[in-house]
Amino acid sequence: MIMSRISGPRIAEPLGPLDRRVNAWREDLADIALAGQVAVPHYARPVPHRVLRQVPMLSADSSSSAAVSELLPGEQFAVLDSGHGHAWGFSIADHYVGHVPLDALAPADVGPQGMIGPGDALLFRAPSVKAEVAATLPLGARTGWQDHDERFVTLTDGAHRGCFLHRRHLLPGGGDTSLDWVEVALSFLGAPYRWGGRSRAGIDCSGLIQLSRQVAGHACRRDSDMQFADLDEDVPLDAARRGDIAWWPGHIGILLDGGMLLHANAHWMACRIEPLADVVARAAGGTGPAEPRVRRP
Repeated sequence: MIMSRISGPRIAEPLGPLDRRVNAWREDLADIALAGQVAVPHYARPVPHRVLRQVPMLSADSSSSAAVSELLPGEQFAVLDSGHGHAWGFSIADHYVGHVPLDALAPADVGPQGMIGPGDALLFRAPSVKAEVAATLPLGARTGWQDHDERFVTLTDGAHRGCFLHRRHLLPGGGDTSLDWVEVALSFLGAPYRWGGRSRAGIDCSGLIQLSRQVAGHACRRDSDMQFADLDEDVPLDAARRGDIAWWPGHIGILLDGGMLLHANAHWMACRIEPLADVVARAAGGTGPAEPRVRRP
């Protein structure tokens, strides 16, 4: 693991509270990009790595720690420090901070990458849909590739290097803006709810929105409050339309019209569509607001 640290006394004038979810700093170490904002004994230059497999991003350097997010194969993670078998740093796509097992990382490859989509993709051992299936890559995974023929590309990096991927399952590396992100989100119907999840194997409310928008070429941060804060067009609930975002503190969903909500939720432990009135009724039994705030992407 290549590391680069700068040590010694530093003078920094804090510019206000820094959200540790997206600003990598601890009492002993910080991202060098924060040198003018936090004073710590050491700073580190982020070293990009590639994620080899689907893996949770954890809140601490222990496999028993709670998940805060999830990384998909081929996504990149910037390493600032390592210990106890884990790397500490942030996901390059959304700058989200956490810990990842060291054995899930490899040096970042240089070269063009594609994104898997608009659904999960089978990888074949030969350039034929009749060939043996070697593995499945989840929607949103990244991979290096090169042309093989008019139907297939060959993967050039990762654990499945040399396998074949049908072009129907290959999007530009930054996603495809021609896709309807709500349709992408609808493809997760029935997926189990999983805190921190970002795939059909398990997804949470903000992961559903983030991944669906990323696949459709839109930058999107990780948590529900961030996603809501990044939208600035408030919409009255009675004027809501398909694709508007409904947000409660701690939960977020996608309105399909004024009356139906698509969301991954722990009540049903699944991603499903249900009447907004039912969700509002459940929320009314809690301590927060019953009706959501609505904003339009």
